[in-house]
Amino acid sequence: MEVYLVRHTETVCEKGICYGQSDVGIREPYDAIFESILNQLPEEAILYSSPLQRCSILAKHIQKNTKIESIIEDSRLMEMDFGDWELKSWDTIPREVLDPWMEDFVTENVPNGESFVDLDTRVREFLDNDLSKLHTKPIIIVAHAGVIRSILCKINNLPLQEAFKTKLDFGAVVKIEI
Repeated sequence: MEVYLVRHTETVCEKGICYGQSDVGIREPYDAIFESILNQLPEEAILYSSPLQRCSILAKHIQKNTKIESIIEDSRLMEMDFGDWELKSWDTIPREVLDPWMEDFVTENVPNGESFVDLDTRVREFLDNDLSKLHTKPIIIVAHAGVIRSILCKINNLPLQEAFKTKLDFGAVVKIEI
């Protein structure tokens, strides 16, 4: 089965801001990059999206400009919950709190947030329960870098520690076979 993993486009946040599950918008104008993304996708597919607006805006554009009938929003496709760090500059997070997470982002929880294992668990639940259904059309998933990296780790049998070795630009489209 063909699966297209689509990362949302650039957000309105300044560089260096931790925005995780904060519902931030996307930088305009985005018409040109949306068209570039559309050119890489099939006309007919089953479309899943994170409910956060930086994904849902793109998903609605894809749906409107293809033969896709509906969007299935799923909260399991949301980015990692950065808890106390949401909307803070990475530079302002105290080193004594940030350093342990940086050393072990896979299992170390962000204060009042998630670890990468937590994100991976919900993404794998989505994959096992929703994508295991017999689909006759390709799948498009509009999501976040953390979610896409989690999926790529599973598909490629990579340890989660290697997730961030995969470069994923804003607006990237990655085609995989499941």
